[in-house]
Amino acid sequence: MRFSHITIMDIPIYNRSQEEAFKIFIRFSKENRVRTIYTPNTEMVMMAQEDPEFKEILKRSDLNLPDGIGLKLFARIHGLNLAEKIAGVEFMERILDFCEKTEVKIYLLGGAEGVAEEAARLIVQQYPHVRVVGTQHGYFQKEDEPHVIDAINEASPNILFVGLGAPRQEKWIHLNKRFLDAEVVMGVGGSIDVFAKKVKRAPPIFINLGLEWLYRLLKQPSRIKRMARLPRFILIALYQRFF
Repeated sequence: MRFSHITIMDIPIYNRSQEEAFKIFIRFSKENRVRTIYTPNTEMVMMAQEDPEFKEILKRSDLNLPDGIGLKLFARIHGLNLAEKIAGVEFMERILDFCEKTEVKIYLLGGAEGVAEEAARLIVQQYPHVRVVGTQHGYFQKEDEPHVIDAINEASPNILFVGLGAPRQEKWIHLNKRFLDAEVVMGVGGSIDVFAKKVKRAPPIFINLGLEWLYRLLKQPSRIKRMARLPRFILIALYQRFF
């Protein structure tokens, strides 16, 4: 990562505004090569501490957007200034708004069967001029990957949104990006489910207070084991800072 960043637990995290990040995206979209954008949050950074392959992939990303209040807390504890939290779903919305005004084509990969198609339908309903050139659910098998890649390349999107969940989506992108015919490939986690209205984002008050994680936990108590990474993350940040 060559852009302004801070390092959190050995992961480079972009450290300018969303506006500046979007200018980088536009530049990527005009290049004749594949660029990767990931959206690390607290959970992903903690996963990377236990998975060296995943950590290396995040370190080699073209752009890591800080998607999580925990990263801002880590930066504050260490006396660093992390400019802005940039939620992946909001950045995807910004890209769709850009695509609405241009000839840029998108492809949706991820979600359960039928979810990407529904997301595409609702995206076009909201952004009538967006060119969704293809969809594919995320429950394909390893042996199906060549067919999935062929279908993507045949559609020839400029932007490929991959919502397979971390770390699967980042590993899939890293392994296959040299075969993909696209300018930007972005890992978007559950954003395809959000656009398909299968999952609701937290109300604005939770988002503004940095408590979107709490809303998700209240809606899905089964996430408690995953959410346990957040206090561990903060404890590690405090330990690293003071000891």
